[in-house]
Amino acid sequence: MTETIHIYCDESCHLENDGMNAMVLGALWCPAERQKSLSRKVKALKAQYGLPPGFEIKWVKVSPGKLPFYQALLDLFFDEPLLRFRGLVVPDKQLLDHGRFAQSHNDFYYKQWYTLLNRLIDPEKHYRIFLDIKDTRGRRKVEKLHEVLCNANYDFDRSIIESIEQVQSHDVPLLQLADLLIGALSYVHRGLHGSPAKQALVAHIRHRSGLSLEQNSLWRAEKFNLLVWRAQS
Repeated sequence: MTETIHIYCDESCHLENDGMNAMVLGALWCPAERQKSLSRKVKALKAQYGLPPGFEIKWVKVSPGKLPFYQALLDLFFDEPLLRFRGLVVPDKQLLDHGRFAQSHNDFYYKQWYTLLNRLIDPEKHYRIFLDIKDTRGRRKVEKLHEVLCNANYDFDRSIIESIEQVQSHDVPLLQLADLLIGALSYVHRGLHGSPAKQALVAHIRHRSGLSLEQNSLWRAEKFNLLVWRAQS
């Protein structure tokens, strides 16, 4: 029986003129048959640290009082072999020269999602991709991304990449975990230092991953794979 993989995708500061320098895309994935048990582990951590079941894990909610919970959540990710993450960072959108490559920012955006996700696709498996709803372009975005990925993998009947679906992050614990990892990357690449709790989580990720988070991981890294995009000279 062919294995099905669930991929949970999120993004930060991806719009062209949002006033933020760094754009971050990220994907967390696991076998579909294990996503429920892994989600239960996340919910169990909430209960262990006195948080209500409906508490939404988000980078913007990181605070000193909840730091032990978030550290435990990161340990769950790093200790659980079935969970893996790949991130892509564009450190400074102001350096992008779309005219040189005859592209719009929207074209560039889809190219980066392709770069991030296509590395994960094995034609011997099936995939369902879940994308957090961020803006009103959501449906068109999903359709375009599905088209690009399927064409790149000669998956014209969509038997490999079965679906890309919009979901609400507050309903999907593993998408919330992706938000946490993406938030940490954005914090680093935006050069922020204002929150001791967030700095502590960045340090925790650096310790557990063995990465600076400012440079690429090894290309073959499986647990925490990171690509920091650089403009061509």
